[in-house]
Amino acid sequence: MASTKPCRNKVQGKVAIVTGGASGIGEAAVLAFAENGARAVVIADIQDEKGRNLAESIGTNRSTYVHCNVTDENQVKSLVESTVQLYGHLDIIFCNAGVASFGKQTVLDLDLDLYDKLFAVNVRGTAACLKHAARAMVEGGVKGSIICTSSAAASLAGARFTDYLMSKSGVVALMKCASYQLGEHGIRVNCVSPGPVATPLACKTFKMGVEEVEAAFEPSYYMKGVMKPKHIADAVLFLASDDSEFVTGHDLLVDGGFNFLGIPK
Repeated sequence: MASTKPCRNKVQGKVAIVTGGASGIGEAAVLAFAENGARAVVIADIQDEKGRNLAESIGTNRSTYVHCNVTDENQVKSLVESTVQLYGHLDIIFCNAGVASFGKQTVLDLDLDLYDKLFAVNVRGTAACLKHAARAMVEGGVKGSIICTSSAAASLAGARFTDYLMSKSGVVALMKCASYQLGEHGIRVNCVSPGPVATPLACKTFKMGVEEVEAAFEPSYYMKGVMKPKHIADAVLFLASDDSEFVTGHDLLVDGGFNFLGIPK
């Protein structure tokens, strides 16, 4: 009789990096990797205390925290090189570090300095992480998995946060180019695009607590209930694992139906 116990070794023996891994979706992904047999999970972030505490909770034999500002390519390069030096190779990177708009950022009042600041993290930072992780995988002969965080809102129009929507559309374009170029090396590149979820970043953006943000977001889902960071982490785990071994160039929406554009109820 087949076992009905859930599989807990989706990434058994793998070495993973999670940028923006100290909180929110990144933290949920770190825990999902650790719970599913990863040999090592490197947490990269600029939130030092949270990152170190998370690594210690997993166990310093299986997790390491590295301070990394993804806007600095040298720090990203060092992150990847130190991971390979410490653990021998790199199998997975979740390019998740990101920021929200630093204001309303409507087209007529677009602050281009703030635009540059946001793009430095969301687009340039993601590109740097993808570039150096892919180089390490190619050099190591690793048929790895690269996952980037976009957004369910990337394909929608908005009355504000113009630069954020632009940046997340750029991440999808980057993923598509990378998946096309890296396929010959056996490296898969995909995106996960979360719908509205009450992460610390969202709470800060809307200046509300978790329960308030969840209550505000709940009507936007077509599924009943409230989306949690774990729901996105489960999708990331799928894209990182051999369960998706022939999936590449895909933007996986995890939004509870947020993107449905149907006739209003």
